[in-house]
This record gives sequence, structure tokens and C-alpha cells, in this order.
Amino acid sequence: MGLVQTLRFITTHPMTRKQPLAAVARYVKWQVQSRLQDEVVHDWIGGAKLAVRRGMTGATGNIYCGLHEFVDMSFVLHVLRPGDLFIDAGANVGSYTVLAAAVAGADVVAFEPDPGTVRALRRNVELNRVAARVDVRECALGAESGIADFTVGRDTTNRIAQPSDTGTRRVPLTTLDAVLDGRPPTLIKLDVEGYEPEVLAGAGKSLAAASLLAVIAEGSGSGTVDVLSGFGFVRAYYDPPARRLLDSPRWRHGHTNELFVRNRAEIDARLAAGSPAGA
Repeated sequence: MGLVQTLRFITTHPMTRKQPLAAVARYVKWQVQSRLQDEVVHDWIGGAKLAVRRGMTGATGNIYCGLHEFVDMSFVLHVLRPGDLFIDAGANVGSYTVLAAAVAGADVVAFEPDPGTVRALRRNVELNRVAARVDVRECALGAESGIADFTVGRDTTNRIAQPSDTGTRRVPLTTLDAVLDGRPPTLIKLDVEGYEPEVLAGAGKSLAAASLLAVIAEGSGSGTVDVLSGFGFVRAYYDPPARRLLDSPRWRHGHTNELFVRNRAEIDARLAAGSPAGA
């Protein structure tokens, strides 16, 4: 984002639009701190912390706005419970992992192939003292196990490499079913830059688990929709302030992910009961 786009994003965000100047002040403070310190530890939501460095675009959005991806992050906080299993595929520096493990109290398996990003992810896990609940896997997910070329150094846009990509490294490739080995997930988040159909192709047993309530997917192409529909998932939209699922979008600010749900009655019951973390 350019400066104008960034300021528009943070001043119109659902969590900041009533106090836009405070959000701008946090932006300015970050610009100063990040030039004076290699790392800034941000006191985040629900007692969680984030270790952030310059260039971490998704993480800095949390500093400015509270929850960078307002709808999806709120859904994670409101639905997960202690003992649930959250799958963070494309974990990046661990924003979702921290929310799930440190705030909601869930167990997490976090996948991130880029070595530099994995170091930041492990740093945030350790900073929040949730290493016992977080299983970090330095690998990519796909339809089968093997080796894949993966871009590095692109922050939130790293991906399985295309033939024209430069700045890549070979990384282990595995399937979600192989890693979970029968462990039943509650919620899956897929942020794999267009590789969702391949990841889902290696997750049939996990998708069939009766415990799985929802999938948050960055991509919503026909391949993703068809696979999830085959397992009984339907597209839905979340209204965080009302804590309810909708059939049409209410909040679209900066929103790029799609929510697919199953066993809506169980989700509604969890939302009605309120989050144990009070988030």
C-alpha cells in the first residue's frame, strides 16, 4: 500500500473509524519506533503480544487497527475454545496463531515454509509462552508429499513458485492429512496464495472430520468451492459486533478471505455463549 491507501485503510477500519486520529498516531509512532529499533514488541489484544519488524505488512496492520483482518480474526477469537485444534496454513509471522493459542487457548498447527518468516513466527510463539500449544511446521502443504520450489523474502505474498519466479528455495511439501494423522481439527485457515485447491486435495480426511466447523480460505475459486461443497461446507459471512453468521456480507473493509461453514448450529451456539477469553 502507498501512504494514502494505508491512511485510508486505518482510518476507515471498523475498529478505528470512531477514533481515526488515534489510529494515525499509532501509525506515526510505529514509523518512528521501527527506525530506531530492530524489533518492536506490541501489546496486542487479550494480553497477547506481537514482535514486529519493518516490512511485516500484516502484523503492522494489527498495530494500527487492533485486528488487521477484522472479520476473520474476530471469527477465530469468537469460535475457538481451549482444546480445539486450529490449522494455520500460511501462518506468516503468527498473528492468527497467537490469537488462537494465546487468546482463545486453542491448540495450533502452524505451517510456514519461509525460513526467515518461521523465525519470526517462533519468536511470537515464545513471546506469548504458548510453545506447548503450538506445533510449528517449516514446510508447505499440497496434494502429496515431496519437494517444492517456494519464494522467500516476500512477506505475506510468499507462495509455491511459478516458473518465472526468482528468489526461491526448495522446501519440504506434505499433506495436511499426513501431519494431523487423524487429529480432528476445529477450524482451518488457508492463506496459501492460490494454492488452496492443492492443499485441500491433500486434506480429505481432515475435511471429513465431524469436529471441523469452518474453513477460512483466501481463494474462493471454483476448485476451492467445489471441494468444500463436497464436504458439506457453504459460504457464509460473519458480523463480529453482533456475533452472528449472515448469508450476505456486512463487513467488507480490506476483506479478501472467504468463510465456509458446516454444522451452523454448533457455531451459533458457540457465538451465543461468548468467548471464554472475553475477546
